[in-house]
Amino acid sequence: MPRRFRFALAAALLLVAAGIATFLLVPDRPATAAGSLGSYHPEPRFTERVTESFYLPMRDGTRLAVRVERPTAPGRFPVLWQHSLSIDRKPEDGAGPKTGGIQTIPELTAHGYVVAQVARRGNGQSFGVRRGYNDRIEAADAYEITEWLAAQPWSSGNVGVYGCSNTGDAAMHALTMRPPHLKAVLAGCFSWDKYDAWRVGGISAQWGFGPARTVEQDLQNLPVDGDPDKVLLAEAAREHQQSTVLADLWRGMPFRDSFSPLVQSRFWSEGSAGSYAGQLRDAGVPVYVIGGWRDELRGQGIAALLNVPGSRLLIGPWKHCENAGFALFEEAHRFFDQHLKGIDTGITAEPPIHYATPSSDLADATGLTWKPAESWPAGGTPAPLGGDGVLGSAAPGSRAFTVSTGVRCPSDPGSGAVIQPCHIPGSGTAWTGPVLDRDTEITGTPVAGLSVRADRPDAHLFAYLEDVAPDGTTTVITEGRQQVSLRAEHPSPYALPEGVPWHRAWAQDAAPLTPGETARLRFALLPTSYLVRAGHRVQLTVTGYDPRETGVLADADGARIEVSGELVLP
Repeated sequence: MPRRFRFALAAALLLVAAGIATFLLVPDRPATAAGSLGSYHPEPRFTERVTESFYLPMRDGTRLAVRVERPTAPGRFPVLWQHSLSIDRKPEDGAGPKTGGIQTIPELTAHGYVVAQVARRGNGQSFGVRRGYNDRIEAADAYEITEWLAAQPWSSGNVGVYGCSNTGDAAMHALTMRPPHLKAVLAGCFSWDKYDAWRVGGISAQWGFGPARTVEQDLQNLPVDGDPDKVLLAEAAREHQQSTVLADLWRGMPFRDSFSPLVQSRFWSEGSAGSYAGQLRDAGVPVYVIGGWRDELRGQGIAALLNVPGSRLLIGPWKHCENAGFALFEEAHRFFDQHLKGIDTGITAEPPIHYATPSSDLADATGLTWKPAESWPAGGTPAPLGGDGVLGSAAPGSRAFTVSTGVRCPSDPGSGAVIQPCHIPGSGTAWTGPVLDRDTEITGTPVAGLSVRADRPDAHLFAYLEDVAPDGTTTVITEGRQQVSLRAEHPSPYALPEGVPWHRAWAQDAAPLTPGETARLRFALLPTSYLVRAGHRVQLTVTGYDPRETGVLADADGARIEVSGELVLP
């Protein structure tokens, strides 16, 4: 049990009379007071800034586009930079809405920072060919860029890197190279392990495939200074067409150890920041991880927290790279002032984790209450999945269902990186707990332990932890998925929350099902914090298909699956 957490027995949720319980997790510290987290408001001192863009040649001569914004006043300032898909800070470059905290960081020039945007090679205004996506060539570029920025006459020599989504990945990969002048990293919604992020449980679902832009689309970018007719931009855009087709790269690597002839590497490993955990630990650079309970990459940020000493985590009720209701710009300012300017902002004296808990009646993300914690909660209480369909019941037997690949979400789930899971009435089978007599918080990483029989050699299983309101409205709290043939467990190469299984998912680990025989598998649902209101019920639904799948098994439709087991709730 984490040092800073204790179970509040008085708030226990009694699932069944037999005594299976889930507990409200209560931090020892009170909720964070206003005036600290997200409330850092120094007066701006630099009202005017200079903006310039240019090409910076790398070690192989490839020219990368750079946009620099800095105070007009003379002096040496800390530098912040983002390794992006263009130098324009466009929402489609994947770092969140234009008004979001990540996208507004260049406004820190008013507080004595130089802020740079650098388009990664093969993207945006930069020349070159994109070989992979957050590969070691890009990481080497990040080393050169960081050290170049540190050496400029307007630089203090202290450099920070930031980003979200693909630029969050790029920020973590920059740190793996351990550039001497890199002193702080703020990264949101990135992948610690690319396989586990893009193929959760071995199943390709939800995510797109990364940028694949035409010459015409690239020409919509603003050119660098000195290229008013877009001559250089057009030359770069044509060069980009030689880049690896990322959809082909991802589809061609079904296993974690798959070798891709397109990039001549086992790219799931090469492109994972977690593959360089030793370098990240040895760097000794503080990392501030930003996440959202409605973002599929939230578990990746928690893995980074557990494996990078000195890291911090802020996670709220947000979708991918969003931060509504929280002053992320101010918090980023506080973090960088601490580590790049040496100002005691109080951040290092605070617990490393802050999270806000949504509930079914949270209409929006305003008025959030932030809770501190010293460590991620571990362990949990198993609740049987009874043959009578009751969550927590010891009734024998399994529940069976037939897979239908024609089902669709009853409402619009969104698209791309912000697409959300949905409850589809009648799809799969469910286990429902009793009506709660008090508000109950679920915070941690649930784990499904299932016994499965199927009439096919393989199956995709999707598990949804749900909140069922008195009127029957069903809200997905969190979700998990696992390809049954890749169920074999192995020791994880890096730290995971206590009790969370890890699947190596090498080609040699694939074990098809034998019809009629029972296979046992365990898999984690994505981490969550959620308040289930009194009068509601907790439910687990298991299906064999999700409308977001991008790699549906060829024989999935019509498969008959029987399931029993247990759910371990934190």
